[in-house]
Amino acid sequence: MRCLTLGEVTQKEGRMNLKTPLCTLALACAVSANAQGPEVEIDLTATEVVSQGRTGTCWSFSTTSFLESEAFRITGELHDFSEMASVRVIYPEKVERYVRYHGKHQMGPGGLSHDVTHAAAKYGIVPQSVYGGGQAAGAYDHGALDGMMETMAKALVEQSGGVAPAGMEAVEATLDAYLGTLPEAFEYNGAEYTPSSFRDAVGIDPAAYATLTSFTHHPFGASFVLEVPDNHAHGVFFNVELDDLEEAVNHALENGYTVAWDADVSNKGFSFRDGWAIMPKVAASKEEWETMDAMPLEPTVDQVMRQSAFDSQENTDDHLMHIVGRAADAQGREYFVIKNSWGQGNDYGGKQFVSMAYFRHYTIGIMLHEDGLTKELQKAMER
Repeated sequence: MRCLTLGEVTQKEGRMNLKTPLCTLALACAVSANAQGPEVEIDLTATEVVSQGRTGTCWSFSTTSFLESEAFRITGELHDFSEMASVRVIYPEKVERYVRYHGKHQMGPGGLSHDVTHAAAKYGIVPQSVYGGGQAAGAYDHGALDGMMETMAKALVEQSGGVAPAGMEAVEATLDAYLGTLPEAFEYNGAEYTPSSFRDAVGIDPAAYATLTSFTHHPFGASFVLEVPDNHAHGVFFNVELDDLEEAVNHALENGYTVAWDADVSNKGFSFRDGWAIMPKVAASKEEWETMDAMPLEPTVDQVMRQSAFDSQENTDDHLMHIVGRAADAQGREYFVIKNSWGQGNDYGGKQFVSMAYFRHYTIGIMLHEDGLTKELQKAMER
């Protein structure tokens, strides 16, 4: 399933046109102005929330935001990276893979976090000011582009010759027309860079990022290709027990590392407008409580419950986001703080509070820097 947009979930859309540095106290200030919000305990530096617009590219927005925070952690400098550069790198690969599989493969705008680190390894990273992707930031609309890519991919399958150079050249030309040609070199802050030298200058090593998940249809302590449609690149995830997955995020946050997060959001418990994500079966409707502090207790989520939801396809790979902090409510219940890519249209500037029960039940996978792993996971993964 491709990444959902806010319009598809709530029929509402918040947008902004520019990304600017986020003061580490900004979320705390926003929450203090709203007595209903939990108290923020960990608030790691990130750029402000922006909108992915009418695109299925949450995978790039979330992971680009994650890499922006990584660059700040490593160098102390916060930059605004281009989300569309990764999209421009990945789309031709998706078309070629679709053709090589004779049309029996995922072909759509969705993707996962490892697509962004792959793009960074293959091409590099560029600032948003250098490559905007052909449209105004925050107002992207890829309806026509996605339709054109699908049409061209199907035509390449149907014609003789398969992955013909002329056909792929036409794909590249179409992407250049819609998104713009990727720069080979550029000037930024008074210095000259190539995309790869800029990637290195901001401290990003694409090979240093690990992906984790937790499912019982594969053995724990081993890696496997996660079976979700948008894993078009057949990326592998290291499989850990559910408690260890939750602990991995807590350990990372407590040590200054943010986390890229893939989850199911197409359920009643995920409310961008209200700024939370909770288990949806704790009450018949959200009108049964007035504040987050008055929410009923959530069920305990175990490995069996989580696996059953995945096997029945109740839980699907809907949306990728960026975990940037942790908070606790008046009852002491903890929440991960996420940065979404649906604009700033809620009380928390586009961020949300994700309960631990929701995280345990609905998480598909996570990405984090290998140095943010626990010592036990580093050893198990041979990192």
